Amino acid sequence: MPPDTAVLRRARTGVFGTFATSGFVMGAWAAALPSVDRRLDLGEARLGTVLLLIQVVGLVTMLAAGKIADRITSRSLLRWTGPATQLVLVAPALAPSYETLLVCGAIYGIGVGFVEVGLNAHSVELERYYRRPIISSFHGFWSLGGAAAGALTSVGLTLGLGNQAMLVIAALASAAVFAAFTRPLLPPPGQATADSTGTPGGPVRIGGLVLGAMFVLGLGGHLVESGAVDWANLHAARVLDADDALAPLSYTVFAVAMTIFRLLGDPIRARLGPARTLLAAGTLATAGYALVLSSAAAGGLPLAWAGWILAGSGIAVIVPVLFSAVGQAGGPPSNVALISISGSAGLLAGPAAIGYLAEATNLTAGLLIPATLAVFIALAGPLTMRRLLTTRVPETDGPRPGAQSDEMTAGNR
Repeated sequence: MPPDTAVLRRARTGVFGTFATSGFVMGAWAAALPSVDRRLDLGEARLGTVLLLIQVVGLVTMLAAGKIADRITSRSLLRWTGPATQLVLVAPALAPSYETLLVCGAIYGIGVGFVEVGLNAHSVELERYYRRPIISSFHGFWSLGGAAAGALTSVGLTLGLGNQAMLVIAALASAAVFAAFTRPLLPPPGQATADSTGTPGGPVRIGGLVLGAMFVLGLGGHLVESGAVDWANLHAARVLDADDALAPLSYTVFAVAMTIFRLLGDPIRARLGPARTLLAAGTLATAGYALVLSSAAAGGLPLAWAGWILAGSGIAVIVPVLFSAVGQAGGPPSNVALISISGSAGLLAGPAAIGYLAEATNLTAGLLIPATLAVFIALAGPLTMRRLLTTRVPETDGPRPGAQSDEMTAGNR
């Protein structure tokens, strides 16, 4: 029997809370980086090494996290690894040396890998029971958590609190809050997979070609995002000659647009379906990058801001659609982990690819990489979605209990 409506609603609250807490911790860590840099006298190269190490270790961890979630359920994975990952935030706050910080960064990367796979796998599982789009709003809460951390850090520094003290408080509080939000998550059996209608059933195997296309779309979506995260402000400063007060607003308008459309993304996807949603998202992102790339010739900073708003609006729903489509197609958490891995690969490859091309030519040429990938998403995304949802290969031929039960339509109540 599926969980009843009350259980599903509590689980949804738990997923909102775990996403927001995880985003808060990531935001607190990002906000603390300048302080850690000054305290340990790191410099750009050593700080970059720490950040790269976190990403690489996290990516490698995701390879194992999906298989572990297959065996012990995503709920158990989150309950065991989530609070511990939040606590690790204490480590960089107290690290006495660069070498210690490297060890702390590697441990934090392990936790990030487990938590990201667990969060996304559990959100996919919950959406199967709801049988309507709900995943995008979870990612919106992750963004809100990160924004809250940045705002609270600014307030704390204004009030004279030390960054070390704030990180320790954030780590202890986040570990407790995350643990509390894992309690209402979906109870076992959490290993149940789903058929194309979103009801629990026999496990399915998604074709390797389709999974490969999903991986490339995930990598592309994150690389398109990294074009804004890493280069929007630099484009404003270097290409458009914006002053120090205005240049940072390029990423700000992008981030605000992305957060808003993540919160609005579920009803949009419910109306359009995954194929047309990716077409619209890729088209918006393409149009946004076109405005940014043309802003140096005419329009200047206001046109670039309009471009980043369009790009953020489109990019917002790409990754949630990919996670949801994998869940709708069916299969174990390890398939969900593939999208997480592609995301980390995109975030790793993006800054380097854009940076090297920009160094060889100019930043406008470098931004052609995410612009081209946005076009790829608009073209290949709809085809992949249709193929994914029509060519699943069942691994078992047993009955699918409750597949037509009205009790499964909790999301329609």
